[in-house]
Amino acid sequence: MDRISAPLPTEIMKQLLSLIALVLAFPLSSIAQEGSVLYERIVKMDFELPPEMEHMRDQIPTDNTTSMILYFNELESLMKAAEEQEKPQEIVAGGGNMVFRMAGSSRDENETYQNYDDGTVSEKRDFMGRTFLIAGDQPTYAWKLTGEQSEYLGFQVQKATAVQDSTVIEAWFSPEIPVSAGPELFSGLPGMILVLSLNDGQTVFSAKEINLDGVEEGVIYAPKKGKKVSRAEFDSIVEEKMKEMQAMRGGRGHNTVRIMRH
Repeated sequence: MDRISAPLPTEIMKQLLSLIALVLAFPLSSIAQEGSVLYERIVKMDFELPPEMEHMRDQIPTDNTTSMILYFNELESLMKAAEEQEKPQEIVAGGGNMVFRMAGSSRDENETYQNYDDGTVSEKRDFMGRTFLIAGDQPTYAWKLTGEQSEYLGFQVQKATAVQDSTVIEAWFSPEIPVSAGPELFSGLPGMILVLSLNDGQTVFSAKEINLDGVEEGVIYAPKKGKKVSRAEFDSIVEEKMKEMQAMRGGRGHNTVRIMRH
């Protein structure tokens, strides 16, 4: 064995040892590489009310919950809405002059596809009655293993953290499901992410059901419907429309205010 001229930094050595221990802990014959994970996604709602509606704050839900399912194999994955979703929540105020509709509490038609073989992603996003198709490369995350381990839904999990564009990410992943996947575009760990928290719980994904019996042919696919745009173009469209909605919020008459999820 070649001699190492300089010792590795303590933090890097700890992470390497943790990864080696995880791999050795689970025999290859017992691991599953395809199936599905049903997640519950909870998004805390942070919004401002017009002065005339402040008295209704206690009646407005403080979070939005949806069910999402991730289909995966060792090469690719697709995340989309689960079949059963709650009906939209509405609150009518001022004799019917204003309606709050919790966007996202109805069926979420968004789809997120990742190809782990070539490192590409394809996302279908519905926004304000329009469908967009965003294609690009998988994002990378500077994951740090904390060494904390636990058990979740009968699977051994380990904690990892990262910071991406000022977003603080906390993930619990399981090497017993050795696919580098997770909810939406979060991936890059040596195992499936079963619990994910963003910004101290502002958005939380929690696995509720895990099925490792495989997936049917054709269940995983890359979305093709929608106007092709870049990530920057889509973000610009959303920002512009949100500004327009804010400008209209103070108008009189029948107004619909939508609280959009992140």
